[in-house]
Amino acid sequence: MSIKVENIVYVYGEGTPFRTVALDDVNLNIEKGDFVGIIGHTGSGKSTLIQLLNGLEMPASGKTTVDDKVVGSDRSELRKIRQTVGLVFQYPEYQLFEETVEKDVAFGPLNLELPENEIKSRVKDALQAVGFNYNEIKDKSPFDLSGGQKRRVAIAGVLAMKPDYLILDEPTAGLDPSGRNEILEQIRKLHKSSNQTVILVSHSMEDIAKLVDKVIVLFKGKVHMQGTPKEVYKNAEELIKIGLGVPQIVEVVSELRKKGFNIKDDIITVEEAKLEIIKELRRQSVKKTLHTSEESKNDSSSHSMMPQNGITGGKNV
Repeated sequence: MSIKVENIVYVYGEGTPFRTVALDDVNLNIEKGDFVGIIGHTGSGKSTLIQLLNGLEMPASGKTTVDDKVVGSDRSELRKIRQTVGLVFQYPEYQLFEETVEKDVAFGPLNLELPENEIKSRVKDALQAVGFNYNEIKDKSPFDLSGGQKRRVAIAGVLAMKPDYLILDEPTAGLDPSGRNEILEQIRKLHKSSNQTVILVSHSMEDIAKLVDKVIVLFKGKVHMQGTPKEVYKNAEELIKIGLGVPQIVEVVSELRKKGFNIKDDIITVEEAKLEIIKELRRQSVKKTLHTSEESKNDSSSHSMMPQNGITGGKNV
C-alpha cells in the first residue's frame, strides 16, 4: 500500500506567454505508515504536488498511483481516491460553518450517506484523535474556539472520512506559539497511536526535524534531495544555497564543534543537542578532575623528595 509518483510533469498556462513548469519529472514513493515532510520555498511546487496526490489536479505527463490505482484513469474512482487521501488545506478553519463542532465534523460522513450510528462513531473517534474530549466539545460553536482548536476541529473533519493518507498543508500557518505546539503535538500523537500515514508540508525546518521520518526537498519543481532528516540536514551548505537553511540548532552544533566540543555532527533537534552537550560537559569535568588529581599526586611526590631537617644523602649539611 503506497502512493507512487512517476515522472510527473505539471504545467501552468500551457499555450500562453505565462507558461510555467511547476513540477518537472518528479518521482517519489510514500509507504503506508510513513511520516513524510515536504519542504521547499514558495514556488517550489509543494502545493501543486499534494493536489496531484488526491486528484484535485492532473499532470501533463506521468502518473500518480494510490494503492495501485492510477489517479484520473477512471473519473468515477476519483471520489474514492479523495476519501483515501485526505487533504487539509492551509487555514482550514475558514471552511467551518455549522452551528456545533459535532455537526461540522459530521458533514463529510453525512454526504457518504452512512448510518447515523456510524457517523456518530466517526465523529467521536476523529475528535478524540485530535485531543478533544467528545462530550465537552461536541455542542460548542466552532466559532467560540481558539485558533488552534478551530484548526484541530477542521483536521477532525477530514479524519472522520477515515483516509488512509493524511496530507497537511502548512498546518501551523498563522497560529501563535501555543497554537503551533498544540497542533504539532496532536499530529505527532495521531501518527504514533494509529500509524496514520502523514504527509506534512511546511516551511519550518525545526518542525520537520522534530516530527518526520523522511524528508523530500523540492526546488524549482524537482526533487532536489530526499532521505531521513539527519541525512538531509547534513547537507547544510546546499540547503542554504537553495534558500532553505537548516534548523538553528544545527548551526549552533557546528559552531560548538569548531570550538572543540566533541559532539555528534548529525544533531538536528534541541533535545538531541541538550543530551550531547551534557555528556560532553561531564566528560570534560571527569577529564579535568583526573588531570587535577594527577597534578596533585605529582606535587606530593616531588614534595616527599625534597630535603627535610637539613639532611641530604644521609649526611649533615
